[in-house]
Amino acid sequence: MRALSFSHFSSSPSILRSKIKIPRFHCASSVNPSSFLSISSTRGRDSSRFHPSLLSISTKTMSTQCSISREIDSSESGKASRSFQCLDGIRTLSESGQFKAWFLDQYGVLHDGKNPYPGAIATLEKLAATGAKMVIISNSSRRAVVTYDKLRALGFNPSLFLGAITSGELTHQYLLRRDDPWFAALGRKCIHMTWNDRGAISLEGLGLEVVSRVDDAEFILAHGTEAIGSPSGGSQPMDLEGLEEILELCAKRSKPIPMVVANPDYVTVEARDLRVMPGTLGAKYEKLGGDVRWMGKPDKVIYESAMGLTGINPKECITVGDSLHHDIKGANGAGIQSAFITGGIHADELGLDSFGETATPDAVHCLSTKFYAYPNFVLPSFTW
Repeated sequence: MRALSFSHFSSSPSILRSKIKIPRFHCASSVNPSSFLSISSTRGRDSSRFHPSLLSISTKTMSTQCSISREIDSSESGKASRSFQCLDGIRTLSESGQFKAWFLDQYGVLHDGKNPYPGAIATLEKLAATGAKMVIISNSSRRAVVTYDKLRALGFNPSLFLGAITSGELTHQYLLRRDDPWFAALGRKCIHMTWNDRGAISLEGLGLEVVSRVDDAEFILAHGTEAIGSPSGGSQPMDLEGLEEILELCAKRSKPIPMVVANPDYVTVEARDLRVMPGTLGAKYEKLGGDVRWMGKPDKVIYESAMGLTGINPKECITVGDSLHHDIKGANGAGIQSAFITGGIHADELGLDSFGETATPDAVHCLSTKFYAYPNFVLPSFTW
């Protein structure tokens, strides 16, 4: 194989600076989320909606029991409830006393990356006052301390949380300890896909060597989608096409090298726009035949870590998130109940135009079926 110099690839981050759009899909077809996400798409979130003929647009009362029948698959979601309850806030869930531990996503639930959502700060304070154990579980590729700093800067009180478990923190700890056989076998030389405009991820303390040749690499480490790490410790901006070309070369080796994805999200909410995340690269590499370790939702690893931190059994835990594929499907696999916030990354698919707008049960059912992800509760936003 020819040697790889990262300067061979385009260094323009133009795609990453564009707004990312998840294409629409018709309810009649079976769609895998990784297959319909086009990571080269650059349209904004407001460019299209569901065709009115697909979904009822009428507003439903959110306090009623929807009892929507579902087509359940044979995967880990197969044991999920066949009905969900529509609520206008979390007060009913809190006052029921059923849930002692709350696992909360950040982006799309508490804030949009730039500002807290209306009512989120007050809702957290009321929930904390009930004695609930609250843990942030996030697919952020940053360390847990960065999550606390972010929440504090946005006006949240980090002391309300028992802890924060991020994909970046889990990745760091697994690479540091090497007590998992899969991680122990990785080696030390890595190709590092990281951030540029958003700030590169430090590998300090992990004893890793960042390499610039595919031939020299022992594994791929994906923290971001904007740049490639250099042996000197810096980073070089690179667009998605360049990163994909690197993955293709890695997959063509006689034995494809493994890949660690430190943020399994496909996209995330940022000031009501969607931006592409490292999960898109992981999905691409799996499609090429690569061995990928997903360090976050929907994998059980992050839920098991949260349950271990709280010491609460699964029946008394609930996950609150805005991603069906990551938050809700992950909760299904972990055997815990979930509350789906419709105003996050799926707002467009659900035909929502403004914060707090109610999604129809039919729209939620349609989208849940396509993702094989089944919430127990549905709320327009994280409010009391």
